Amino acid sequence: MIARTLDLVGDRWSLLIVRDAMDGAWAFTDFQHRTGIARNILTDRLRRLVERGILERHSAPSGRRQVYDLTEAGRDFFAVIVAARQWGERHAFAPEEPRSVLVDSTGGPLPEMRPVDSRGRYVGVEGTSVVRDMREASADTR
Repeated sequence: MIARTLDLVGDRWSLLIVRDAMDGAWAFTDFQHRTGIARNILTDRLRRLVERGILERHSAPSGRRQVYDLTEAGRDFFAVIVAARQWGERHAFAPEEPRSVLVDSTGGPLPEMRPVDSRGRYVGVEGTSVVRDMREASADTR
């Protein structure tokens, strides 16, 4: 599962483009100015994100340029972006180093994202395991 996800959006530039799309970027120039990415790399990553169903491309109302919007799959990636951001806030900065804060619509910081078990209790790596897809297991026995 992780490998497939990384195949879709796992490089640095793609993640930054998706992040910026979530933050209101929609035109090629928006993405280029926000990320500092080279035009050829941006063109390639936007094409890939469209092909992979993360972004959709359409003409701007003026008809003079193409713009990009998140698809449902792209919007579903929000939790991944928030989790990565929160991990970075905890582990990629010195304690007093200034940084931006992700806030909700009321201006309050988002609470830490934490996985919960089937009963709603917080769970860590020690409380989970990967179970093989049961459809695959039953196919192996035929």
